[in-house]
Amino acid sequence: MPSRRQVNAALLAAPFLCSRRARAAARAEVDVAIIGAGAAGLAAAHRAREKGLTARVIEARERVGGRIYTDASLGPAFDAGAFYIHFAERNPWREIALGLGAELVDDNTLWGSFNVFREGRPIPAEERSRRRGAFGRLSDAIDREPPGEDLSFAETARRHAPDLIEAAEAMTLLSLGENADRVSIRDYQALDSGDDLVLPGGYGTLLARYAAGLDIRLGTMVTGIDLSGAVARIESAGGVLTARAVIVTVPLGVLQAEAIRVTPRLPLALVAALDGLRMGALTKVALRVEGTRFGLSPWSQFFDQGRADDLVNFEFWPFDRDIVVAMFGGDFARALAAAGEAAAIEAIRARLVAILGAEAAGRITGGRLAGWSADPLARGAYSVALPGRMTARAALEAPVADLLWLAGEANAGAASMTAGGAALSAIRAVDGIAHRLAAAR
Repeated sequence: MPSRRQVNAALLAAPFLCSRRARAAARAEVDVAIIGAGAAGLAAAHRAREKGLTARVIEARERVGGRIYTDASLGPAFDAGAFYIHFAERNPWREIALGLGAELVDDNTLWGSFNVFREGRPIPAEERSRRRGAFGRLSDAIDREPPGEDLSFAETARRHAPDLIEAAEAMTLLSLGENADRVSIRDYQALDSGDDLVLPGGYGTLLARYAAGLDIRLGTMVTGIDLSGAVARIESAGGVLTARAVIVTVPLGVLQAEAIRVTPRLPLALVAALDGLRMGALTKVALRVEGTRFGLSPWSQFFDQGRADDLVNFEFWPFDRDIVVAMFGGDFARALAAAGEAAAIEAIRARLVAILGAEAAGRITGGRLAGWSADPLARGAYSVALPGRMTARAALEAPVADLLWLAGEANAGAASMTAGGAALSAIRAVDGIAHRLAAAR
């Protein structure tokens, strides 16, 4: 039992310790350090400004936007990453776009012809009809699973009918970029739905405009975050920045790879939550096509499949531009991205020529790969929850040491896996920080 002298010493020391912490916090260079200048990072910086907090964004790339990037290197531009403003009714990017005068188009108005191929040859009409029906049957099967069970898409399909496996793979590969045996049905069911809008001027272009006027340090790789003191110390190639709080918005895959050292180590509960998620590999190859459009209208969709897991969706002439954007996912996409841009472009080019004929070979004059899984600053396109781990996202919302918050598409609840969710997550983090800092005054 402590003596009266020890108790009195502790009581006398407490105000000193509190005041020392307050003084240290007052000496911090900024109120909030934000790591990453993607959708979450930019939204956090704007929210901090609204709350009267000073904020600095530190970005490893030489540009803003992260996985939201409008690539114009082929001439006709395409969005190499995020494309849709999902659930537009409550998505912050809708209001941001309107405020900046950006054109918005309802996705429901973008329709062209539709066909399905197997190794370059059209499949029979009967098979096309069967495939369409399988998607509805799979959705019904997922809805019938007991509420307590959180299976993968593949296991759910196997339970109900073997012919649903192909539908399960198609659904997860092209919407989530992951193979069907690695995706939680419950996490997918929890996602928001609503109107989808698109930006003819480019989602990445919008983010670049939104970044204007913010304190952003580009080309600066953060290597460590020290939370052992009264303030956070962010270590980077540009030196050390001290902040009263830090928001980490880097992709989930970067966190899992421990590319940023955190001291002390992240809590075990948070590490376990990170292990319940993985990065899908939704990948794009854009091909410049000149001289002909093969009789296809803008937004025509061709799906080509060889094996069950190598499905490719070709989207023709988006926004009436001379470009074809191919999308694919899962392990097939990871392998192509790892092989490098030239190999990936050639593989997808060969698939398109097999469909359109030999004439197409001479009409394809360039290509670009958006292979996020092979990008060390992304390590994937966006997060998916593993079967049985749908609660992992919520566990990422708790602050660490009252100094560090995580924000991004991985912990945005029903808005996860979207740029809108990343922004909402960042706004929530800044509001939490503002509340803590106000209480500490």
